Amino acid sequence: MREKPLTDTTAEKVIQINGLYKSFGNYHVLRGVDLDLYRGENLVVLGKSGTGKSVLIKIIIGLLTPDAGKVEVLGNVVDEITYKELLALRLQVGFSFQNSALYDSMTVRENLEFPLVRNRKTLTKGEVNKLVEETLDAVGLLQTINQMPSELSGGQRKRIGIARTLILQPEIMLYDEPTAGLDPITCLEINKLINEVQERYKTSSIVITHDLTCAKEVGNRVAMLLDGKFERQGTFEEVFNTNDERVKPFYDYNFIK
Repeated sequence: MREKPLTDTTAEKVIQINGLYKSFGNYHVLRGVDLDLYRGENLVVLGKSGTGKSVLIKIIIGLLTPDAGKVEVLGNVVDEITYKELLALRLQVGFSFQNSALYDSMTVRENLEFPLVRNRKTLTKGEVNKLVEETLDAVGLLQTINQMPSELSGGQRKRIGIARTLILQPEIMLYDEPTAGLDPITCLEINKLINEVQERYKTSSIVITHDLTCAKEVGNRVAMLLDGKFERQGTFEEVFNTNDERVKPFYDYNFIK
C-alpha cells in the first residue's frame, strides 16, 4: 500500500451531494446521502451489493433522477440543467463501466477513435491517431491497437475501457467495480493504473467497489454506505476502526479466510 496524502478539505469540491433520496417502488435505496468529492482525490465508496453504489453514480451523470436532494457536479445542479448542458457535462465526467462496454465489432483503435470522432469533430486524423496512441501507451497497451476485444484478457479489456474513457480527458472519473471478476494479480495492476491515472491526468475520482484491497490501494478517503447513508467516512483505518456489526463482517470477509 503506497502512502497517499490526506484529502485537503479546503480544496474545491467538484461534486457536492446533499440530502439525496432514491427509491424504486417500496425499495428505499438512498436515504439522505451527503457526500463531497474534492479536486484531485480518489474517493472510494464501499458497500455490499445492492446498497445503491451504482445507483449513486448513475444519478451523478444524470442517468437516473433523484426523488429528493441536490447533486452538483462541476458547478452544475444535474437535474436542473438542460439536456444539451447535461451532454456537455458528461464529456467532463468519465464513466468506466464494470463490464468495460467495448464494441466487440471494432478494433481497439476504433473503440478509442469512436468518442473522439463523435465529440471532437475538429480534430484532424493525425491528431486522433496521436491521442489514441498516447492514451493506449498510458494504460500500457499500445501493442493491442489493432486487436479485437475478443482477443484480449479480462484485465486488458478493463484497461482499454479506462483508456476509452480517458481519451476525452475528463476532469472526473467514475469507476464502477473496477476489479470485479479479475484475478488477484490483475486486480493489483488495475489498482496501480487508477493511481497512475490520478497522477498523470490530475483527475478527481469516485471508485465504487466492495473490494477492500482496492479501497486500501487507491483511496485517499473512504466512505461506507450503510442502510442508505454514508455513516462512516475517513481514511481506510478510520472507517474500519469500529465494533459496528454492520462493518466488521465486511472486513472479515475480505481479509480473514
